[in-house]
Amino acid sequence: MEGKVDNNMKSIKTWLNQLKKDLRWNISEILFCIEHTGVYGSILLRELSQRSLLVCMENALNIKLSLGLQRGKNDKIDAQRIAEYALRFTDRLNRWQPKREVLVRLQILIRLRERLVKAKTDISRFNKDAIRFLTKQESQLILKGTKKPIETMTTQIKKVEQDILRLIQQDENLSRLTELITSVDGVGMVTCSAILVKTNEFKDIKSSKKFACTAGIAPFDHSSGKSVRGKTRVSHNAHKDVKKLLHLGAVSVISRKGVLQDYYLRKVAEGKNKMLVLNAVRNKLVSRIYAVVRDGVTYQKNYQYRLEKS
Repeated sequence: MEGKVDNNMKSIKTWLNQLKKDLRWNISEILFCIEHTGVYGSILLRELSQRSLLVCMENALNIKLSLGLQRGKNDKIDAQRIAEYALRFTDRLNRWQPKREVLVRLQILIRLRERLVKAKTDISRFNKDAIRFLTKQESQLILKGTKKPIETMTTQIKKVEQDILRLIQQDENLSRLTELITSVDGVGMVTCSAILVKTNEFKDIKSSKKFACTAGIAPFDHSSGKSVRGKTRVSHNAHKDVKKLLHLGAVSVISRKGVLQDYYLRKVAEGKNKMLVLNAVRNKLVSRIYAVVRDGVTYQKNYQYRLEKS
């Protein structure tokens, strides 16, 4: 059956009730497969979750690539393709589980911070261009007009970061995981909170290799037969926000004396590409994060192996 439903609570509830009435069988036996659309699917997900219905959330790119060459695109066609995907790959679908409420709030604060940082960066870049290309009088007008907004956003960013820290400290599990993760040199509160949300407290992404792939820092081979001889490179299909945070952490850690700085300088001296080595450092950070979470022990920077005498 086909139909159109408005994206609001009243319409969704009416649709589900009508669906139950028309089909005349247990609605809990229906598989609801939806495409990941971010905040736009929140109302539907909330209602389906409250009714304890079976939900699968799939990446839009997975659906697109799985169905081969496609022509045309609108809401009706998209819905048909999602239904076809769910029917063909039922055995591969994973049931969607809602995150804990504290993680949902943490995710909202992270997104808010990202928007504020982006807005501040855009204005600051505009100011730099004005100083560079405009006259002094013209640039002063822009600087004067943007001074107050930049100060306000700077204050608000700090406030959001304090809210993130407070939210984490009030939850026992998040507080424990944060203490472990931030013990790794190069990993701060912002990176830690993003990892907690992306991994759903390490419930959804349980291995460092899978997380590295998700974050877009895992290298993949690009060669096939005799015709394809591409360089090993990372995939662009990744969570770029996490990748950026890991990049900043890697840059920070190689700028200070330590094992990772020594590793970076040694590999560069051997002739390795700097970005390739930096990506290796990002992977080392991820491996360390997963190691401390797995073992439940904070990272020991000066740890030395002890060989027992026989």
